[in-house]
Amino acid sequence: MKKAALHNLGCKVNAYETEAIQQMLEKEGYEIVPFREGADIYIINTCTVTNVADRKSRQMLHRARKMNPEAIVVACGCYVQTEQKEIDDCIDIVVGNNRKKDILSILKEYEQSREESTLLYQAVPEVEKEEDYEELSIRHTTTHTRAYMKIQDGCNQFCSYCIIPFARGRVRSRKRAQIEEEARQLVQSGCKEIVLTGIHLSSYGLDTGDTLIDLMESLHQIEGLLRIRLGSLEPRIITEEFVSRLVKLEKVCPHFHLSLQSGCDATLKRMNRRYDTGEYREKCQLLRRFFAEPALTTDIIVGFPGETEEEFAESKRFVDEMDFYETHVFKYSKREGTRAASMAHQVPDGTKADRSSELLELNRKKKQNYESRLLGTTQEVLIEEEVFVNEAPYQVGHTREYVKVGVQTREDLTNRLIPIEIKDPAQIMGN
Repeated sequence: MKKAALHNLGCKVNAYETEAIQQMLEKEGYEIVPFREGADIYIINTCTVTNVADRKSRQMLHRARKMNPEAIVVACGCYVQTEQKEIDDCIDIVVGNNRKKDILSILKEYEQSREESTLLYQAVPEVEKEEDYEELSIRHTTTHTRAYMKIQDGCNQFCSYCIIPFARGRVRSRKRAQIEEEARQLVQSGCKEIVLTGIHLSSYGLDTGDTLIDLMESLHQIEGLLRIRLGSLEPRIITEEFVSRLVKLEKVCPHFHLSLQSGCDATLKRMNRRYDTGEYREKCQLLRRFFAEPALTTDIIVGFPGETEEEFAESKRFVDEMDFYETHVFKYSKREGTRAASMAHQVPDGTKADRSSELLELNRKKKQNYESRLLGTTQEVLIEEEVFVNEAPYQVGHTREYVKVGVQTREDLTNRLIPIEIKDPAQIMGN
């Protein structure tokens, strides 16, 4: 029995694909072992979203080679898809996007020819020409509580800072019947909550004529599935029709991550985002009109090329006005091959750090304010684990709004939906 070790870098989509690869290997008889010395095969699912991600991908590949010089080292995913000319000699097999489903046959073919040739085995398609969705699936999760499920790949947006359309290709959607079948299998394995994810989730069905809300209405009918959560959304999908249908689905969690990136219209234009702050504000207001106290979260980039002090102040004021539950703050990181990398007026690292600190402090206050409103309420919590706080045992999980909450008890409540009355601030544990 060959021993295989896997390591994932990057987003939730990458994590899903790595889990799918692992389950394919397990089914074929491979023994899955920790990512350390002693494995026969090392598989690294790489990321390329920033130059830093590229460097981390290279580091992990070299680390695998050092751990076992005789092992087969496989590099998958976005980094090798975009940087084929920089492939290091520590790699034996390169598997690009839309070929991960073939990992078993690729390994078998390489092993059969390994004694005859030491040449690099490359399976890297021209992903921008791919029209078919790469069908990968998982049958269970390690936690049995929550499962991320990939339903879409690719992006047509071409934001000026982003390399992903070149790494992942254009929008490709998974067939609804296959999504529903995987959801049923996950529920049968004990999973109570499914999180829909994709490279550009809002574009689901753009190539097939389907829609995200139609899919969610279908998933809502699956017996035993208790929660449906959405991954990151673009503002323009939030229409009155979409939200009015969504609010009728009681399994849908009122936790909406609406990507913003900047609260300044001039910066949004340089980023090639497809909305302005006025439209974004309307979308937040629409969600709050239909849902009571929804958790709205977002992403913000600080220090984008050309961002002046005035533009940053405008962005910060808008974030403050939107009153997000949580804001994920990123310092702009240059990615070679994007338009933003060659833009004038690159912002110094020190300035980025200062702006990041300001928004993180604002986020701390907003998060605290939102969570404080839960005191004295009873919340439905999906219990995921036991943790100890000052040696006291707590059963901990997330509310529908994705607030981490615990109840002090020794009773094992794992993977159960239970009502928890929040009497003490210590029960709100953050994320």
